[in-house]
Amino acid sequence: MADKPSDLVQGTLDMLILKTLALQPMHGYGIGVRLEQISKGVFRLNAGSLFVAFQRLQRAGLITSEWKATENSRRAKYYALTGQGRKRLDMETREWGRQVAAIGRILEAS
Repeated sequence: MADKPSDLVQGTLDMLILKTLALQPMHGYGIGVRLEQISKGVFRLNAGSLFVAFQRLQRAGLITSEWKATENSRRAKYYALTGQGRKRLDMETREWGRQVAAIGRILEAS
């Protein structure tokens, strides 16, 4: 049986978007593709979920956006990480590591 895409753990989409934008500014479709590629198909995000997350992250001042031409000369909204977004990513990455370690300890308990 082939592995099927998984749902993201609640609250991780924002962190994954911030991490993707820490690598380079990108348009929305590119972010979704990059997350699917890096996760090796485990996470497939629909455009609606991404759009809502982009709005939320912009309202919080964690990302900015501007319209630009894509590689194939179409217009797309490109997103970039702000300084505040980088700080949030660092904080969430540390917290994620702490939680993963705690879950690992619980699952290994005998």
